[in-house]
This record gives sequence, C-alpha cells and structure tokens, in this order.
Amino acid sequence: MTTKSKVITWITLIIVLGLAVFVYFKFCFVYAVSDNTGTINYFKKEGFIFKTYEGKMIQFGTQTGMKSNEFKFSVTEEHVAQQIRDNADKEMTLITKQYLGILPWRGDSRYVVDSIVVRQK
Repeated sequence: MTTKSKVITWITLIIVLGLAVFVYFKFCFVYAVSDNTGTINYFKKEGFIFKTYEGKMIQFGTQTGMKSNEFKFSVTEEHVAQQIRDNADKEMTLITKQYLGILPWRGDSRYVVDSIVVRQK
C-alpha cells in the first residue's frame, strides 16, 4: 500500500467509526428513564408503514392559565399498549425511556413507555 492509500483508508475508517458512534448515541442510547403520573387523554395506533401506539397523558400538578401539563409518549410493545387500554380511565404511572432521536418503528416521540403502574384508588 502506498502512503496515499493508507491515509485514505484511515480517514475512511475514522469517518465510519464517527458516524457509528453518532448513530448509536442519537438513536440507541437511553438518555434518561423517568416516571410520569397522570391520566390518559388519548391513546391510538397510527402510522403509514410502521404502526405504533401514540398517546398523551395529562399530568397532575400545578397548571398555569389555560395550559395543562401534557406528556406525549409512544408505545412499541403490544402487552404494554393493552395494559394502557385496559386501565385508560385510571390514574397511572408510565415508566419511560427517553432517546435523543426518533426512529419510525419506535413511534413519533422520544419518550417510549417501558412499563406502567396503575394506581388503585
């Protein structure tokens, strides 16, 4: 190999590795895990190619003026979606994973529900 081809090989390798690290942190790395408590405002399955569950939760706490504290989320697992549908009229806590980027098969939100805890009154 000539010196020029070695340099091109190293530059290509660095670009590919840099791109791989960027894609991992943007789309696969779980940035945060959080709990959000409230009641479900709406929950539906939507999408053109990748059908995912999308929902909105009204969170409890202080509200200022006419704006409520809404939390948008996505659900990828069928059994979690069924739990949400079965308990939609109850207060619940959604345990979510937050990603830095959105993938079409993961939903329209950076917040993906991992599990739920239903509050018994």
